[in-house]
Amino acid sequence: MVVRSIPQLYEQIDRQITGFLARHSISLLRWSMGIVFIWFGALKFIPGLSPAEGLIRASVPLVPMEIFIPLLASWEIIIGIGLISNRWMRTTILLLLLQMIGTISPLFVRPDLVWIAMPFGLTMEGQYIIKNLVLVSAALVIGSTVRQDRN
Repeated sequence: MVVRSIPQLYEQIDRQITGFLARHSISLLRWSMGIVFIWFGALKFIPGLSPAEGLIRASVPLVPMEIFIPLLASWEIIIGIGLISNRWMRTTILLLLLQMIGTISPLFVRPDLVWIAMPFGLTMEGQYIIKNLVLVSAALVIGSTVRQDRN
């Protein structure tokens, strides 16, 4: 039996955990983001089910919603499939970033719907938009791995 000191045991456990994370965390990130995009996209196909539908309708008034919402839903599902399949990742991330430009547009197009008090007081819709910063950052992390071997 090998007797190890507490610092040596800690170091061994830490190496095992960080090695596991290095091998699997990007895949887990891709899968979790893919599920979110597929789920939120699918909700948009059923009128009244997506919590974002009202905000979309109010923010894009000049576009026919019977075309725009299904198109947006399909776009999000394609992003989700790209993330989960780990194929065409550059295109998937580009689609995601373009979609996010549209997602943040209500901050400027309809500030009355997203701000209670400028610059920090957000409505629930505003919080829904701001949390997408995490998705953008996660997409950039995934994008940083596209030149490596596939996970």
